[in-house]
Amino acid sequence: MTVDLIHVDASKLAELIRTGEVSSVEVVRAHLDRVEAANPRLNAVVTRVDEALNAARAADEALAAGGEVGPLHGVPFTAKDSFDTAGVPTQRGSPIFAGRIPDTDSTAVARMKSAGAILLAKTNLPEFSYWVETDNLLTGRTNNPWDVNRSSGGSSGGESAAIAAGMSPLGLGTDLSISVRGPAADTGIMALKPTHGRIPMTGIWPRQPRRNWHVGPMARSIRDLALAYALLAGPDGDDGFATVPRDFDTGLGTSPDRPVRLGWLVDSGLGPTHPEVAATVRAAAEALRSTGAQVDSVSIPALERDNPLELWNKLSIMEVKPAFQQVTAGHEDQMFSYSKFVAQLPDTSMDDYVQAEQAVERLRDGFAEYFHHYDALLMPVTTIPAHEHQLSEFTLDGRTMGAFHVSSTTVPFNLTGHPALSMRFGTSSDGMPIGVQLVANPYAESTILHLASLLETLSPVRDQHPSL
Repeated sequence: MTVDLIHVDASKLAELIRTGEVSSVEVVRAHLDRVEAANPRLNAVVTRVDEALNAARAADEALAAGGEVGPLHGVPFTAKDSFDTAGVPTQRGSPIFAGRIPDTDSTAVARMKSAGAILLAKTNLPEFSYWVETDNLLTGRTNNPWDVNRSSGGSSGGESAAIAAGMSPLGLGTDLSISVRGPAADTGIMALKPTHGRIPMTGIWPRQPRRNWHVGPMARSIRDLALAYALLAGPDGDDGFATVPRDFDTGLGTSPDRPVRLGWLVDSGLGPTHPEVAATVRAAAEALRSTGAQVDSVSIPALERDNPLELWNKLSIMEVKPAFQQVTAGHEDQMFSYSKFVAQLPDTSMDDYVQAEQAVERLRDGFAEYFHHYDALLMPVTTIPAHEHQLSEFTLDGRTMGAFHVSSTTVPFNLTGHPALSMRFGTSSDGMPIGVQLVANPYAESTILHLASLLETLSPVRDQHPSL
């Protein structure tokens, strides 16, 4: 049989390998060949793993010997270059860490390997994972495979570009304010930011603070997100935020005993949204209505009272600056421009910090009230489709917004820790992917995975790939 190995999902690849229709060596070689062909234009991959083909041969031998195999046996995956990888450079997008080679794998990488997956490559990121575009002084800028003059997002922009371009079927990213969901929307793939603490951050810098950081899988299918999430979630005995047991249902293939209650919004105090993004959210709401869901246009007063982006800025300056200062002291000449900007921001006053903390509590209360009435929330991922490189500001509805406004619709759920999923459901007039975001109560990932699987079957852009 002839199979387009670089465009089928990881679940299908695992099935093909288990049944002997293809070998792991064939799959890994196909993806390495794709990296060779596509990466010069994209700069998504920063390190290829030399041992990947040897690992694939070992996987084929183990399968031939009849031993037990994991759910991703022989399937390649990639990881953002902030995840520690034993014997493979983890440079965090910074000359300060050039050539750094960890001795051990991060928990997330180790769990992927335990499931039989093979680390293929490391992917690009902004310095320290701290910006909405992927660029740095060490490994340079990543381009969007739909249009190389556009950004692939940040901070997991290398990962999103690699998956969208067929260099990887499945990957690992991190999310501080937008960083798996936004890049997924920019490049037309899917990503899940689970409930805070659901997947341990062990082996990912910075170790502190971790309160708003999340690990999330990125993929080209909802079933791949669900599978990776099931493999990655659960305590590791090291990350104090990861305490909830691993027993859960991903929600795929099951239907609740009553109609799902879904609210959708486009603004609700979060600022202006591009009209094509708003139209895509409305289209997704109507698609879910057609499945029998109860769908209502909603507002959330808590979002209108306290601006999450302003709160995030106040809190992150206070919490992230010390981590920056610790590693950059004496290396200021090696810092990327945005890192320098963050390091030089004035400290948040203690009064402002306390008020911001109290406002975050109000946000949590507001979402608790909302989810008392609804099972999920549908809204934009980013406020605009993928933008040109080095965008500093843009205008919507006559208002000029800073570049970080693209995250105004994602950052609330880093502050509160709610699970949120990004998937493509539309296309802009100039051919760029447009995503929608599904949000649920803490630990209710099964709800949004179920809804996303319904949307996936109804998507007007299903199985579209960039022509790069």
